[in-house]
Amino acid sequence: MDVIGKAIPDAPPDSARRRDPTGAITVIDARERAGEARDTAELLGGSASLVVQDSGGYGQSKSLVVRGASANGVLVFLDGIPLNGAGGMADLSLVPVALVERLEVLRGAAGARYGAGGLGGAVNIVTRPPSSRLLSSGEVTYGSFDTVMGHVAASGALLDGQALVLLHGGRSQGDFSYRVDELPALDDNPLTQEVRTRNDARGGGALLKYQHGLDSGGRVDLLAEWSLEDRALAGTVQNPQVSRRQDQTRLSLGGRWGRPFGDTGEGSARGFFRRDWLDVTGGAAGLAAGAQRYTVGGVEVEGRAVVGGRNALAITLAASSEDVTQATGAQSASWWRASVMAMDELSLFSERVKLVPSLRVERVGHYSLLSPKLGASADLGHGFGVRANAGQSHRAPSFLELYIRQGLLLPNPELKPERALSVDAAGLWRNEAWSITAGGFAAVYENLIAYEMYPPQLAKPYNFAAARVWGAEVEVEARPRPWLTATTSYAWTRTQNRYGDPRYFGKELPYRPRHKWVGRVRAGPDWLNARTEVLVQSEQLINRVGEARLSLPSRTWVSVGASSTFLHRPDLTVSFDIKNLLDARTADYTGMPLPGRAAYVTFAVAFEPSRPTSSEDPHVASPP
Repeated sequence: MDVIGKAIPDAPPDSARRRDPTGAITVIDARERAGEARDTAELLGGSASLVVQDSGGYGQSKSLVVRGASANGVLVFLDGIPLNGAGGMADLSLVPVALVERLEVLRGAAGARYGAGGLGGAVNIVTRPPSSRLLSSGEVTYGSFDTVMGHVAASGALLDGQALVLLHGGRSQGDFSYRVDELPALDDNPLTQEVRTRNDARGGGALLKYQHGLDSGGRVDLLAEWSLEDRALAGTVQNPQVSRRQDQTRLSLGGRWGRPFGDTGEGSARGFFRRDWLDVTGGAAGLAAGAQRYTVGGVEVEGRAVVGGRNALAITLAASSEDVTQATGAQSASWWRASVMAMDELSLFSERVKLVPSLRVERVGHYSLLSPKLGASADLGHGFGVRANAGQSHRAPSFLELYIRQGLLLPNPELKPERALSVDAAGLWRNEAWSITAGGFAAVYENLIAYEMYPPQLAKPYNFAAARVWGAEVEVEARPRPWLTATTSYAWTRTQNRYGDPRYFGKELPYRPRHKWVGRVRAGPDWLNARTEVLVQSEQLINRVGEARLSLPSRTWVSVGASSTFLHRPDLTVSFDIKNLLDARTADYTGMPLPGRAAYVTFAVAFEPSRPTSSEDPHVASPP
């Protein structure tokens, strides 16, 4: 297991470590980035083989590519509640960083443990836990492009349990300057400077959590999360939108019960519900617009038991229902999901070797899916270890691809599920001050869904693409002194289109940079510390033909900052950050310009700050 941030002792039953003991897992501690990151996507951007696709700064859509898999092939959860919507993609901009305690990232086949959709991996966003002590805190940030963010939180004992209330909000004009080539067909054409307009965004919401211990040694967790966002959709530089806007609201409810059974078993049951309201207005004729409502709800029951001293068996039964309604044309669709998952964690040679086979049988609508996985790990002593995994995952076509017409995009109910066959292996070394992991991975993606022209001016999705992905990953963390932390990650990723058309065969996939390196250093005590982060990402193609002139250039972003907790009881902290210090003017995804240099100042206050004990460690809180 790869850990970025503090190690997590006694992982809770729902944690990524317990779900996939041999998986390529990175845990990102958001508390160590307090007052520094603007959004959840920024926390994820420093991990190996994770590429954030950004549509234009704060509040604009952000999706995640993991190990070359498309954004709709990466599962994202909020405390176990699925966030992938009717289009199959999760928008990270809708999860503010104020909610996050840690991020658990699984790279590789996630179908066996997380279900359909996990071709490239899965991310579980674990929200802040409640406390039995009376705690309160607040934070406000102001910076470039008239960006303002803030939150307040309070936690304490309530009705023989403990509760948390958190309110958050933010806005930004997003009116940064960028450079554009008005005549891209001509070489050495001078660039002109423009200001991004209609790039504003605003939003807010609330998080409520309650936790109650039971006499049996078990616990009940309840969660309610509500968020809303209103943003302008500016479009690309070449195709700007003059009136298009999007309003989105999300309501998530979750509950989990869990308890031990003797010394060798435990059981849990969870239920969840999520409703999304999406309204798109304005824009050119023919573009998808109107109101869309997406609802998902389900239950999951899991039991674990140690059998014979060597086998730790886990069985999971899950069922859920999904429904989407599109006001345009009165379109609607719904289906059921049901699955059975079995996993065995076999320990050998005094638990120094583990074999972990798992299998999920799943029914998604009218699709029957089989997702097996085999993992293995070995403790070689003196801090050295190895792990390896091989598995198969599927992604059922999304509701929009199957049933819902969106302007000029037609649905295709004959689509087949996408499939991924993946393997990975890595070696690791760890001691009290160092953690180093290095390995490689490979995957074959089959029956990939892509849109192609459908006369006269329409587009329709078909199963015709196939791709290979392979690469290497390195993650290093060093804590040689209590006041000094350094982390770095590097990913080398190669992709190859295997579609039979000679125009595309053998070409690299678009939006998959070959190299990505991130280095980060934080030094100093609480009363004054400084940090710097460097992100280097190579150029990436934006079409399947592989024309170099149709590519997003490489980028190097340097960010610096400093923080000082200058008063205690209450704790008062001020932070100052400069993002993109060198003012690199770059673009992402479909040519969306990204902000240049930006500065932010953050002021935070915490009354009676929590100092976790063994019985009250925020990491131990199991999300509902």
